[in-house]
Amino acid sequence: MNRALAGGVIATLLACTSTHAIAQAIAPSDAAESANDIVVTAQKVEQRIEDVPLAVTAVTQDRMREIGVNSLTEVALFVPGLRIQEQSANNPGFVIRGITSDNGSSQQGARVTLYYNGVDISRSRGAYQDLFDVERIEVVKGPQATLFGTAAAVGAVSIISAKPQPGFSGELLASYGNYDRTQVAGFLNAGNDTLAARLAFAYKYRDGYVRNIAGDPDVPNQNQGRVDQDDLNGQDQRGIRGSIRWTPSDSVTADLVLTYDGQRNPGTAFKSRAFAPTGGQTGDYGYAELSGSPFSQEVLGKRKLGLDRNVYDANLTINVDIAPGITFTTVNGYRRFDALETFDADGGPAWYLEFAEDAKGDQWSHESRFNFTGDKYRASFGWNAFFENGYQRVPFSTEEGTYIACSVAGAYAQVRGLLNAAGLPTSTNCIAANGTVLAARATQLLSRGAATVVPYSSEFTNYGNNDTYSVFADATFIPIDALELTAGARLLIEDRQSGYSSIQPNSVLLAGLGVRTSLLGTANTNGVKFEAKRSFAAFLPRVNALYRVTDDVNVFATVSKGRRSPVVQLAAFATTPVSPNLQIVPEETVWNYEGGIKVGGRGLSGTLSVFYQTYDNFQVSVTDAAGVVTTQSAGTAKNLGVEFEGTWRPTDFLSVFGSFGYIDGGIGDEPLPSGATNVFANNRFRLQPEITAAAGATLRLPVTDAVTFYATPSVSYQSKVFFELPNREAISQDGYALVNLRAGVEFADGRYRIGGFARNLGNERYLIDAGNTGGGFGTPTYIAGEPRFYGVELAGRF
Repeated sequence: MNRALAGGVIATLLACTSTHAIAQAIAPSDAAESANDIVVTAQKVEQRIEDVPLAVTAVTQDRMREIGVNSLTEVALFVPGLRIQEQSANNPGFVIRGITSDNGSSQQGARVTLYYNGVDISRSRGAYQDLFDVERIEVVKGPQATLFGTAAAVGAVSIISAKPQPGFSGELLASYGNYDRTQVAGFLNAGNDTLAARLAFAYKYRDGYVRNIAGDPDVPNQNQGRVDQDDLNGQDQRGIRGSIRWTPSDSVTADLVLTYDGQRNPGTAFKSRAFAPTGGQTGDYGYAELSGSPFSQEVLGKRKLGLDRNVYDANLTINVDIAPGITFTTVNGYRRFDALETFDADGGPAWYLEFAEDAKGDQWSHESRFNFTGDKYRASFGWNAFFENGYQRVPFSTEEGTYIACSVAGAYAQVRGLLNAAGLPTSTNCIAANGTVLAARATQLLSRGAATVVPYSSEFTNYGNNDTYSVFADATFIPIDALELTAGARLLIEDRQSGYSSIQPNSVLLAGLGVRTSLLGTANTNGVKFEAKRSFAAFLPRVNALYRVTDDVNVFATVSKGRRSPVVQLAAFATTPVSPNLQIVPEETVWNYEGGIKVGGRGLSGTLSVFYQTYDNFQVSVTDAAGVVTTQSAGTAKNLGVEFEGTWRPTDFLSVFGSFGYIDGGIGDEPLPSGATNVFANNRFRLQPEITAAAGATLRLPVTDAVTFYATPSVSYQSKVFFELPNREAISQDGYALVNLRAGVEFADGRYRIGGFARNLGNERYLIDAGNTGGGFGTPTYIAGEPRFYGVELAGRF
C-alpha cells in the first residue's frame, strides 16, 4: 500500500471522529435504532456501551452482515486493537493490542480469553468456532482478570449466541461464488413466553485457492510414490446449535445451549522458498507440491493432508431475580474438542518434514455470582472453578536419507559432507531447481546399496491437567450522577500438572555410521510418561472511573493488572537413563494504564483511548530444531498505543464508519535475570502491526415503497508485521490494504434479499504467516492470504 492510499484511509477515519464503528452503524432490520441503544454485558451487567469505563467494541449480527463478514478473522479487521490469524481452524492466533495468544501446548496458558455464552473456551485448539446466528461479539481490551478470569491477561473476546424468543420465526441465507464457495445458514425459532426453542445451523465449503500438484496425473515428470492431495487452504466446515429458554416466572430464566462445530478442511499451504515443486516454480503465491508421507495413514493418522476437528459444547445459564436490586446468576459449561491435523512442514515435494498434531481436551466450568444494584452503587461477588484436561501429540514421518540430506542442522554436517563427496547435493540443494528430489538417493549411498528407502517415525506428547479456583468482587460507587468509581479484584489459586512422553527411536542409517541417536536428536522416554505438578496463587485488581461531562460525552480512566499463568514446562533429557527436563517459566504480569473519551449523540458516536502497558517476565514461544515449541522469559516489555473507532450518520440513509489503531511496543533491552544475553531485546511483538485502520460506508436508499437498495464498501489496512521472534525481514509482511464490497436489493420490508459480494476486490497478495514449523528446522515456509472472492447471495426470513 503506498503512502498516498494510507494517508487517504487515515484521513477518512479522522473525518469521522466517533466510536463503536462496527456496533453502531444502522442495522437493516431497524434503521431507526439509536446508536446509544447498544447494550453490552462486558462488566457482567447490562449497560449502554457509552457507560462502560473500558475500551469495548460490540459487533452485532446485523452489522456483520452489512459488511459481509462471517468469521472471527474477518470481524477482527474492523476492530481496533484486535487481529486474529487463522493459519487453520486448529491453529488460530488471537492478538489484542499486539500481544499474541496461540500456543497449542497443553502445558501453556492463554493470554486472550475467548468466551462463549459466558464460559471460558480459551484453549487454542478448542477455541475457534464458526459465527452463525450470534447476537453480538464483544471485544474488551486491556487486562480483564476481575471480569473474565486469569486468561484475560490482555483482553477478552466474548461471543453471545442468539437466544430463543417467543413466537415463530425463521431465516435462510445462501451464497455461491468463485472457488466453488458455497455457504448456507439459517435458524428456526418457536415458542411462547414460558418455553421457547431455537435451532440454528451453518455449512461453508470452498475449494482450496492454492493448487497442489502432488500426485496430479496431469503433471508430467512429477515425483512419484505420493498420495494424490487436494488443493490447499480450502474450507469444509459445519455447525449446528440447539437452544432452549425456560422462563417459569418473571424472576427466573434458564438457557440451555448445545453446540457442535466441525471442520474437514484440506491442508494448509506451507510453501517453501528453498524447495521448488516439480516444474521449478518458486515464490509464495504459485502452486505447491506438498506430498505428505506415504505412511500418513499408519503413522500420522490420516491419509491426506488436512484437518479433521470436532468441538462439542454445552452451556447452562440460570438467572434468578431474588429481590429488587438483587440477582443471582450461575453459568455452567462443558466443552470437548478433538482435532487431527496432518501437514507438510517442509513446504516442498520431498518426504522430509511430515507431521501431524493430534490434540484432545475436556473443559468444565462453573461460575456463580450475585449482583446488587441501587441508586448509588452497583456491586457483585462470586466464585469460579475451571478444570481442563488435555494433550497434544505430535507424530513425525520421514525417510532417513532424505532427512539427513535435506537437513541444515550442524549435527549432520559431517554426514552431508560424505554425501557431497559422493556427488549428491545436500541442505537446501537437496531438491533440484526443477523440483526433482535428489535427496532420494541419500539412503542408497549411506547404506552402501543395502537399502533405497528407510522409513522413520517418532512422536512426542505433552499433557496438561489444570485446575483453577477463584473468588472475585467488584463494586461501583456513584457519589453523584455524573461520577462512577469502580474497584474490583480476583483472587485465584491454580494447580498445574504437566506430563511428557516420547517415542524417538534411534536412526538406522546413523547407527550404521556408528552414531546412536534419534533422528531429531530428541530424548526417547520409550513411551514412559513423566509428570510434574505445581500450585500458584495470584491477586489481580482493577480500578476504574467514569465521568459524564455532558449527556453526550463521557471520559474514563482505568488501571488493571493482568497475568499469564506460569508454565510447568516438562520435557526430557537425553541422558542414560533418560530423565525429566523440568523448567518453571515464571508468570507474565502486565499493568495497564488507560484513559479515554466516549462521545454519543447528534449523529456522532465515538471512542478515543490511550493506553500504556508494562510487562515483567514476558513469555515468548520458540520452535527448536526438533519441531518442539517451548516457552521462555524475554524479560521486560512495554506497549504504548492509541485506538479510535467511530460512526457518523449524516442522513437517515447513510452511515460512515472508521477505526484506527497505533501501537509502539516491544521487548525491553534489560538483561535477563539469568544473566544470559537477551536475543529478543528491542524486537517488536510478533503479529503486531504498528498501524491498523478500517473505513467504510453503509448506504440504504429506498427505490420504491417495497424495494431498498443497499451497499457497503469498506477497506482495511495494516502496516508491516513480523511473524516471529527474533524479528527477521525474511519472516515478515509489508503493509497492505484489503477492499471489500457488498451490495444488492431488499424486498418486502427487508424480509427478502438478493445481492452480491466481493472480498479483496483488488486481489492483493499478502502473507498470513511465515516461519512455521519449517522455520524451526532452518527452512521457513510461507502461507499466502486469501485472493479475490466474489459471488451472489440470497436471504429470506419470516
